Amino acid sequence: MLADAVPFLACPLCGDALAIESGTLRCVRSHSFDIARQGYVSLLRGTSTFTGDTPEMVDARAAFLGAGHYAPIVEAITDAARPGLGCVVDVGAGTGYYLAAVLDRFGSRVGLALDASKPALRRAARAHPLIGAVGCDAWQPLPVQPASAGLVLNVFAPRNPVELRRILRPEGTLVVVAPTSRHLAELVSTLDLLAVDEDKQSRIDERLAPHFDLAEQTDREFSMTLSHHDVTTLVGMGPNAFHTVAAEFRERVAALTDPLTVTGSVTVSTYRPSGG
Repeated sequence: MLADAVPFLACPLCGDALAIESGTLRCVRSHSFDIARQGYVSLLRGTSTFTGDTPEMVDARAAFLGAGHYAPIVEAITDAARPGLGCVVDVGAGTGYYLAAVLDRFGSRVGLALDASKPALRRAARAHPLIGAVGCDAWQPLPVQPASAGLVLNVFAPRNPVELRRILRPEGTLVVVAPTSRHLAELVSTLDLLAVDEDKQSRIDERLAPHFDLAEQTDREFSMTLSHHDVTTLVGMGPNAFHTVAAEFRERVAALTDPLTVTGSVTVSTYRPSGG
């Protein structure tokens, strides 16, 4: 698990290589980081006010994804993925669900699950035998060696273009999955959920453009049959969990058809490093 991932990691304080020593990761300058008993390590640089998903959100995500509702997204990711030499890095990996699927598809590559949430890292650390789970902030320098990843995944997660380019090999691939404005359309207005802007994908492309060239882009749309429990779990696993008022939300869910057909809609984009 973590031991396989260590050669691809970098000390967040000085950038030197790390090695496992007596339950810690340590660099030659004696910066050390304790390995949690659950198998992950926090390489957070300094302090961050962002702690990632809560335990409740992580539990909801594990339940919803585990039920297979987003299987078409997994299929789209594995179809788009072209892992070359090096590790596979998932930035904003959550529970490691998508990264584990890629590792299952492509064999003996090492995966790095990067996330800010400790509850998510606990699950990611045991999502696949070749995943190393590492705590970090996606907006800070990533604790990953330069040009060490043959494939980088970014699924419903923050994107730091400079760092994504730095860790990716020149011949590597970046796969980004983002929701379209049609995603969960049947729930957005009824449950007063956060809406996705029509121009979201254009803004993603523009922000990545100085560092990446768009190679391929496809929309994947599918239908999900969700019970009231599934709807509650779906809302509870993402940013909408911070914006719903419990009593009002329960009343709105109770008024829905049970089960309800809900649209899943994402754009899957493949990018190559500029000049790669």
